[in-house]
Amino acid sequence: MGGVSTTPRRVVAVLVAVTMLLASGCSDAGQRPGSAPPSGSAEPAPPSSAPPDDPATRAAALVAELADEDLVGQVLMPYAYGDRATEVSAGSAAGNRALAGVDTPAEMIEKYRLGGLILVGFSADDPTQGNQPTTNVDNPKQVRELTTGLRAAAGKLPAGAAPLLIGTDQEYGVVTRVTEGVTMLPSALAAGAAGDPALTEAAWRAAGTELAAMGINVDFAPVADVLVTRSAVIGSRSFGANPQRAAEQVGGAVRGLQAAGVAATVKHFPGHGHSADDSHQDLPVLGQSRKKLAAEAWPPFTAGIEAGALAVMSAHLDVRSVDPGVPATFSYKLLTEVLRGELGFQGVVITDGMNMPPARRWGPGEAAVRALKAGNDLILMPPNVSQAYDGLLAALRDGTLPRARLVEAVTRVLTMKFTLAGEAAPELSTLAAPAHRAAARALAAAAVTVLRGRCDSVAISGPVTVTSSGGRAHTRAMLTEALTEAGVRVVPSGGKIVHLVGYGDRAKDLRADATVTVAMDTPYVLAGATSPTLLATYSSSRAAMEALAEVLAGTARPQGRSPVKVPGLPATTCG
Repeated sequence: MGGVSTTPRRVVAVLVAVTMLLASGCSDAGQRPGSAPPSGSAEPAPPSSAPPDDPATRAAALVAELADEDLVGQVLMPYAYGDRATEVSAGSAAGNRALAGVDTPAEMIEKYRLGGLILVGFSADDPTQGNQPTTNVDNPKQVRELTTGLRAAAGKLPAGAAPLLIGTDQEYGVVTRVTEGVTMLPSALAAGAAGDPALTEAAWRAAGTELAAMGINVDFAPVADVLVTRSAVIGSRSFGANPQRAAEQVGGAVRGLQAAGVAATVKHFPGHGHSADDSHQDLPVLGQSRKKLAAEAWPPFTAGIEAGALAVMSAHLDVRSVDPGVPATFSYKLLTEVLRGELGFQGVVITDGMNMPPARRWGPGEAAVRALKAGNDLILMPPNVSQAYDGLLAALRDGTLPRARLVEAVTRVLTMKFTLAGEAAPELSTLAAPAHRAAARALAAAAVTVLRGRCDSVAISGPVTVTSSGGRAHTRAMLTEALTEAGVRVVPSGGKIVHLVGYGDRAKDLRADATVTVAMDTPYVLAGATSPTLLATYSSSRAAMEALAEVLAGTARPQGRSPVKVPGLPATTCG
C-alpha cells in the first residue's frame, strides 16, 4: 500500500466553504431509504487553493449532490449479523431484522445508505465483549469475501464514488477481532515496555498491510489512554502510565497503520485510563482537574493528531472538571471546544459504541442527534439502525439538527474516504509474511522485562515444566514449542517450573514453587509472587512466547522496562 496523505487541516477551508453553500439548500426532496436521489443539484466550485482531485475538494463536490437520506446514512456505522454480505443464516437474518428491518448486511447498507460498517467479534480475555453481540470474523479469506461484498453494495449508492468505511477493533492483545492467519503483534503495553517508537511503527505498518489485504480500511486503534489507574477494561491495551512515552508510541502506531493505507483511530478521548470503571457497564467519572488531564491524559492524543491520525474516538466518560454529568460523547465542550479547538483535531470524530449503557440513556435517534451536535461525525454501533436513521432524518428536517453540522460531518467522513481511496488491496498472501513476523518478533523481544532476579542470570538450566493459570493450554503449548526450539528440555512434570499468568489473574493464580513467574498482561500480579525470577512479556502472542523462550534459554538479553509501577518491584533489574 502506498499509504495515505494526512492533511486534515486543509479540510477546514473546504468545510467552511461547503457549509456556507449547503447549509441553506442541500437537496431535501424527502426520499425514503432506497429511492432515487434528485438530479441536477449544483456543485460548489472547488476552493482555488486545492486541486480538483484533493480529497476534501472531492468530498465537498459529492456532498452537494446528496439527498438528505444520503447525508444521514453517511454518518452511521452500525454492526450487522452474518459473516457474508448477501447470504446469512436464519439466526443472523433475524438479528438483522431486529436491528434494522433487513435480512443481510448488504441490504442494511443499501436501505440506509450507510457510510460504513464495523466488523465485530470477541475472543477470550476480551474486556469489550459486553457490546459485541455477534461476530463477523472467522478467518482472513472469509473477511476478504465479506468486505468485497459490502463494498459492492455500497458502490451502488449515490455516495458510492467514495469507498465504504469498514472498521474493526484490531488493537492486538486482549482486544483483537481477527486472530487466525494474521501476524499477531504484542500488546500495546508490551510496546510501551520496549520503548522504541521505530519498532512500534514497523510492527503496526505490517499490521496495517494485513488489515488492508482483508479489505479493512479503518482500525479502531491505537489506544491513547494513559494507564494511571488499574483499569481492567484498559489494562494492557494502553502503552503505559507515562504520558510522554505513551505519546511516542501512539505516534508510531498511527504512522505505521496509515503508511499501509488504513485509517488510525486514536481512542478513547478524553482518556479512559484515568478511571478504573468500565464504560461498557456504567458511566465512569473522571474527577481530575482540567490542568491534570491536559498534562497527563491528552499528550498521547496530541501526538496521534500530530502524526496525522484520520480519526479520534470519543468516550462515554463524565469529565467533572469540563462538563459535569455529560458523557464526553455528548459534550460540545469536550469534543468541539477542547478536541477541535484546543488540540487542533480536524479529522473524523467517531463515537464509542452507542449500544453501551451510558449512551442508551436516550433512544437511538435522540442519542445520535445529541452525539452529532456535540461534534461527532460518525455514529458507531447504534442499538437500532432504523430508529437512529429516522431520528436523524426527522431532526434534520425540523431543524433540531442544524443542516450545517450534518454537512460538516459528512464532508469530513467523505474526505477521509477519499483519502483512503485509490490503492489496490494487497493479496491475502501478504498475511503472516516473514517480514511481518520479524517486525512483531523484534517488538516482542524488546519488551521482555526482568522485575526480579539478576539480569545476567535469568537463563534457566535443566529440564523445565511449563504451567499456567487455568484456560491457557494454547499459550503453554506455544512456549513449550519455543523453548524446545531454543534448546531447552521441557518435561511434563518434575522440572523447574515456569509459571504463566495473564489477563484477570490474581494472587490465587500464582505458584509458590515456581522458579520463574511470567506476567503476560499487566504485571501488577507479580507484586505478590515469591519466585526468585519475575519476568513480564505483557502479551501471550506467539512472538512474545518466542522472545520469552530466548531469554529463558540465555540466547537473548531482556531489554524492557515496565511501563507501569508494580508495588515493591523496580521497572527492571537490568539497569
